[in-house]
Amino acid sequence: MSTTLASKFQDHYALLGIDPQSVSETLQRAYAALARKYHPKTPLTGDAEMFDAINLAYEVLSDPVRRREFDELHHVGQDGSGPTFSGLEFFDALGRDASLRSAILCLLYDRRRGRPSAPGVAMRTLETMVEATAVELSSALWYLKQRGLAASDDKSSLQITADGMDYLVSHKPPIEDVMAFIKPTAIAGSQTPPRHEVESIVSTLQRALARTSD
Repeated sequence: MSTTLASKFQDHYALLGIDPQSVSETLQRAYAALARKYHPKTPLTGDAEMFDAINLAYEVLSDPVRRREFDELHHVGQDGSGPTFSGLEFFDALGRDASLRSAILCLLYDRRRGRPSAPGVAMRTLETMVEATAVELSSALWYLKQRGLAASDDKSSLQITADGMDYLVSHKPPIEDVMAFIKPTAIAGSQTPPRHEVESIVSTLQRALARTSD
């Protein structure tokens, strides 16, 4: 890496064009696209110094420890006013966060049942199916991966684990909690089915889960 590049501050997030709250899948997609564009052997857009900068950004942000150190050192995501507590909103979010995690597991479980040969769901697909912010999704996925309930495959797609399936069977979420996070366009069919049909679909899923646990 050049001395000039190494000696100056580099905003890794800005360079890769991602938000500081972005999950690893988003980081990998951004890096892959830019690495192809600026690789020294790429005609017209090849740029060795930019390629080095992109590699450095990825090396730092893909390592949890180095990423945290970078964030703390450069006050990424901080407004300079010191730590704050969200107050009552925090307690309201606890139940919502748990329901979101359940909704994601249901989607991944359904994918595993419907397409066992290709059980992975790409992050960009998940974002179009779930009604949640990028920050909420990032937090939910972190939890599911830490608990071993979900994992990323070799293509960075998400899939439920055996532990995740067992967890969902033993902690069946309320229908309304799950469906509150599923976008209408993500439900089978081109249009949102009537409520009684939705309940029938989820009831069928729950019976299948019950048979699995027997």
